[in-house]
This record gives sequence, C-alpha cells and structure tokens, in this order.
Amino acid sequence: MTSRPAAAQHLSDLTRLRRVRDRIDREYAQPLDVEALARGVAMSAGHLSRAFKLAYGESPYAYLMTRRIERAMAMLRRGDLSVTDVCFAVGCSSLGTFSTRFTELVGVPPSVYRREAARATAGMPSCVTRQVTRPIRNREAAATAAHLA
Repeated sequence: MTSRPAAAQHLSDLTRLRRVRDRIDREYAQPLDVEALARGVAMSAGHLSRAFKLAYGESPYAYLMTRRIERAMAMLRRGDLSVTDVCFAVGCSSLGTFSTRFTELVGVPPSVYRREAARATAGMPSCVTRQVTRPIRNREAAATAAHLA
C-alpha cells in the first residue's frame, strides 16, 4: 500500500531533476550552485545531489562542468577566442580549474585542443563533429591520450 505514494514521490523527484538538468543546460554560463538549484525545485541540496547522481550517474556540479566543457570545445574549434576568453564565456571563474577539468574530460589541455581541433575536424559536418568530440565523463580520458574525443 505504500508503493503507490512512493512511486508518486519518485515521479515527482524525476520531474524536478529534469527541471534542474534543463536549467543547467540552459544557464550553464551563469553562476550556479547546488543550493540555488535545489531551492528552485523545492528540494534540499543533499537530497538533490543524491537523487541527481542516482538518476544521471554524476553530481549536479559534474554535469554542469561537462556542459561547460562541451560548449568550450565548440568555441575552441572555431579558433577565434583565446582559452581565457572561452573559460570565462562558459561560466568558469578560474582558468586553472577550467584547464584541469577540460584535460580530465577531453584528454588534452584546452590550448592543445584549440591548436589541433580545426585540423582534426576539417571537412566534417557539424552534427558529426559534435558527436565525435563529445567529452568523456567521470575522468575516463587517458592522461596520455593525444586524441580529441
């Protein structure tokens, strides 16, 4: 008899988690923290973090940084902005943190990626480029790998 209310609560939590994920996708360049995200969906920060990780496999902060790195990769491929400009454009306030996280996810530092990306994706349709250059989550990139994806 308790399964119906539990199922309803689970669906409600999933709806709120989708709203949080959509907000992160939409406002990735804005200063976002777990407390503000949680307030926006009437959840505690701890519950949001646990539920988000359970639903999506990573914390809200890791998801936000992955989105920022994806956007940074696209900007760096264009080649018209410096790494510092890209760092601040995607909402990071520390170039060191940005470079470290970028290297963890992509496998090469942003400066190397910027230099090599245009050559590596030349002639590829943008839809293919986006898929091929998608960052790897959860620190799966090999530290010595010299590839772009």
